[in-house]
Parts: sequence; structure tokens; C-alpha cells
Amino acid sequence: MQIETKLPKVGTTIFTVMSQLALQHDAVNLGQGFPDFDGPQSLRDALAAAMNSGKNQYAPMTGVPKLREQIAVKTERLYGRKVNADAEVTVTSGATEAIFAAIAAVVRPGDEVIVLDPCYDCYEPAIDLVGGRAVHVPLTLPDFSVDWQRVKDAITARTRVIMINSPHNPSGAVLSSADLDTLAALTRDTEILVISDEVYEHIVFDGAPHESVLRHPELAERSFVVSSFGKTYHCTGWKVGYCVAPRALSAEFRKVHQYLTFCTFSPAQWAFAQVLESDPQHYLDLPAFYQAKRDRFRELLAPSKFQLLPVRGAYFQLVDYSAISDKDDLNFCEWLVREAGVAAIPVSAFYETAPDAKIVRFCFAKNDPTLVAAAERLVKL
Repeated sequence: MQIETKLPKVGTTIFTVMSQLALQHDAVNLGQGFPDFDGPQSLRDALAAAMNSGKNQYAPMTGVPKLREQIAVKTERLYGRKVNADAEVTVTSGATEAIFAAIAAVVRPGDEVIVLDPCYDCYEPAIDLVGGRAVHVPLTLPDFSVDWQRVKDAITARTRVIMINSPHNPSGAVLSSADLDTLAALTRDTEILVISDEVYEHIVFDGAPHESVLRHPELAERSFVVSSFGKTYHCTGWKVGYCVAPRALSAEFRKVHQYLTFCTFSPAQWAFAQVLESDPQHYLDLPAFYQAKRDRFRELLAPSKFQLLPVRGAYFQLVDYSAISDKDDLNFCEWLVREAGVAAIPVSAFYETAPDAKIVRFCFAKNDPTLVAAAERLVKL
């Protein structure tokens, strides 16, 4: 049987490929973005308690009410935006599902969606599957800032959505309040919507605030804002996220969500609700927790030949390896696993058209022994 694929550009993701290579070569895996430590004991205890108390059947389609209420409380506490937990907060099976549901809810065949390269690899397939077209606008190197004039030039009568991501994967760049003001000006008096991927919202460094779209009243009225409990609580395998959006957008979002996954793992929702209520200090302490890991990893790599790019948020370190090899980044990553025993991710995997740069991504969401073991191998190159 021959099947005409709907995703001709898609194969196995680079994250899976590099993780498999890491296993084959017994390499230290700094590729795929997951911690090698567990989330809070209180969260794991709350999950067990939820399961043992019988909370194992379908959750409400939009999410357990107590969890949605706690998300609304957190949103107002951090960003000053009061949202309706019943009508504007939806719990999803991970942030990737939320991104897909948002795109599917509002993008129609022929619509254009502006994405900023490098961008996470789930964006374009979701756009393609609903018949839209991704319009790639490159961020400006070396700081991965947004050239808003290029974004403006990319807007056409068919532009339906602009997607942003801050803190940014893979670069760690963050958007400023001035960036959001500019985005608001570009979309004002248009029907353009915004999808704001904020899964690393609690991982911003050097005392800077996270400039969420939810802080910006004008943008919040036209935006889907997506976040991830997996990133915040070190449990990426639980696959629980959420979307905050105005009532009308949430209504359309939920129409897709209910036929995509219908609901999300029920015991975890009860556990997150409990921990959000009892221990908000966890997410407040997260910037310092990950900044210590960032600084430790950079200190360990300082004697190496890698050039370390600045990291303002998220838990990834980009490095320029041009002093080590003239290979392209994919071949370099494959060589790095085989010869040095460390897995990384080539930044070209996040681009439609990659720039002529020799940059790879390491994940530093790891225990200190893991970072030390990786650095010992990397400084020998």
C-alpha cells in the first residue's frame, strides 16, 4: 500500500535520534531537554495519594476545577491578570498538545502563521496538518533577538497567527516588555492572533522578570498562552500543561481539545492542584535553582575550546564549536557522541534554512555529577 504522507518533511525527531545514539554509545545525554532528577517529594506523594483515593477516572474535559482555580490564582499573582478559571483556563496533555489545539482551532487552509527561527520542531507540522503555511522569520544572531521590521514585512492579508516563544528554546533569549509593545502595535486593528509558548516561564535569570503576554492587557486579549507543569516541576514524562486564553478563543480551543485527548491524566491534575496551593515557593525559587546550574555548567566548560553564548532563560546552553571542528552541526553532534561520549542537539534542527553557524545545544537541567562527567569529556576536545 502506498500512502501519500501529509508530513513529507517530517521524520524521526532529532531529539529521539540523539537520545538513541547516546544510549548506543553510553554517552552523557545533554541532548533531549529533560532533567535527570525528580520533582518535589510533596508532588510525588500527592500523586500517590490521588491514585490511592480513587481519582483514576476521566477528569473533566477542561481540567480538574481545583487545578484550573490554582492556575488562575498563579496567573493573577505573577502577571496581574485576573482570568476566569471556568472559561479561560484549559488543562492539556502537555504543552505540545496545547500548541496543536490552538493552531487547529484558528488556522484554516491557506492561512499563514509566522514563526521565528530557530523554533521548536512541533510548530510547523501542526500548521501543515491543518492546511496552513508556516512563514519563517529568522531571529537575529548572535543574540537571537527579534527583528520586528522583518516580522512586519512578513505580514500579509493571509497572516492568521504570530507564534512567539520566551524564554526561547534553543537559545535562552527572552522577550522584553518593549518587544511585547511592538508586537501589540503590529497586530492592533487586525485579526491576527498570537500563540505564546511560555513553557519556561519560571526559568528566567539574573533577576529579570518573565515578560508574559499575560502581563500585556492588549496582547492577552488576542493570545493563547501555553505553559508546562513538566518543565516547572521536573516531571516531563507526566505530560501535563495548560492554555490560558480569552473566553472566545478558549471555546474554540476546547472544541479541538475534547476530540484530541478529551482530558488529561487525572491523578496528576489533583497533585498539581495541591502543590500549587500549598507550595507556591517552588516556582518562585526556580530561577535561582536553574541559574546555579547554568553558572556551574559554564564554569565547568570555561577551560574548553567552546565559545559559550549568553543564556538569559530556559535550561539550555548554546556553544560555538568552530574552534574544534569544521563539520556541520549534525555531523559534529554525531561525532561528539561517538568520540567524546556526550550528546548534544544541532541548532540547525530548529530552522527552515539554517545560518552558516557552528552552534549546538546542551541541556544543563542535570545533577552536578552529570554536568561534571560531561564537562570532563568536553574540555579534552
